[in-house]
Amino acid sequence: MMQNNAMNLIGPKQRYATRLAFLCAGLAMSAWAPLVPYVKARLGVGEAELGLLLLCLGVGSLLSMPVTGMLAARLGCRRVVLSAGALACLILPCLALAASPLQLGIGLFFFGAAIGTLDVAMNVHAVMVEKASGGALMSGFHGMFSVGGFVGAGGVALLLWLGLSPSTASGLAALLVAALLLPAAPHLLRAPEASERGALFVLPHGAVIFIGVLCFIVFLVEGAILDWSALFLTATRGLDASQGGLGYAAFAIAMTCGRLTGDRVVRRFGAKRVLLLGGLCAAGGFFVAVSAPSAAVALAGFVLIGLGASNIVPILFSAAGNHGAMPASLAIAAITTIGYAGILAGPALIGFVAHASSLSIAFGGLGCALLLVASSAYLGVAGTSGTARR
Repeated sequence: MMQNNAMNLIGPKQRYATRLAFLCAGLAMSAWAPLVPYVKARLGVGEAELGLLLLCLGVGSLLSMPVTGMLAARLGCRRVVLSAGALACLILPCLALAASPLQLGIGLFFFGAAIGTLDVAMNVHAVMVEKASGGALMSGFHGMFSVGGFVGAGGVALLLWLGLSPSTASGLAALLVAALLLPAAPHLLRAPEASERGALFVLPHGAVIFIGVLCFIVFLVEGAILDWSALFLTATRGLDASQGGLGYAAFAIAMTCGRLTGDRVVRRFGAKRVLLLGGLCAAGGFFVAVSAPSAAVALAGFVLIGLGASNIVPILFSAAGNHGAMPASLAIAAITTIGYAGILAGPALIGFVAHASSLSIAFGGLGCALLLVASSAYLGVAGTSGTARR
């Protein structure tokens, strides 16, 4: 009865608060990216040392995610989202002021932990809101994260171009994140679902692990395009180095558009069909890119990858949260951790394959992996995450 009463209180204000949480997470995370060259020059570190420092951010995120599931189950999403958001706002300007590599490494570790905690908690919150609403909402939530990425990276880059110092630019970004979290705070869910209040840890098993592996593949794809698409276009398709970023831009814009319209698509066709067709579209995009006779056709392939992959992760998150194999908060934490490992492993894995064969073969392998994601639609993975309109 308590759970039903809590669900009855979920409405437009809670959906609005969830969108703001996703927007803030994307904004905070992406605001760091334009600061990297400035921090590198300020500390006088080389590429290898910088790579190790950046790894601290990923390790912090990865270690925080399993713990967040337990915190959300015990304390509720509101406290966790606001605490993680506040920590990210406090640390972001400090990254630009780090006086030594050690200070930067420690700062990146805790910044990553804050972002990882926020990521899991907001997705748990999104599952609860979507479940109460009775319709697909997850793609739109994730779309706001993508919008936040554009605003954060673009806004900080613009401020730096206008002559503001890195500390001032990052401070303004942190203030914007805090300002956006304030109107969300009163409407975030204060208590966990009644069915989860006793849950502290459940070892992931069965369907949850399988969904996590599917997320790992999609996150691996995202990480590979982020780190390797420019080299692929310049080395194999003849683009100038100044145009190498067009591949990731095409992918990111297509993914954002796909997510912002994804809820209507899932409601219309059902999660199973969207998972199947999305996986096939993304796989086809890789095959187009590696067989393209020109850079323009290769860029079209990256658009197909972005459109196809855009709604796969939201569908998988909804499926994990509604599956019932384990409490939703712990399931979301588990698949987020497994999936995020794909982003960390992606660059190195693609590099090993490209070194042993070629970058085209590595990208073709990602296309084959996405065919496995598409085939999972027949295994009932998305059966509870959306229904087609009759």
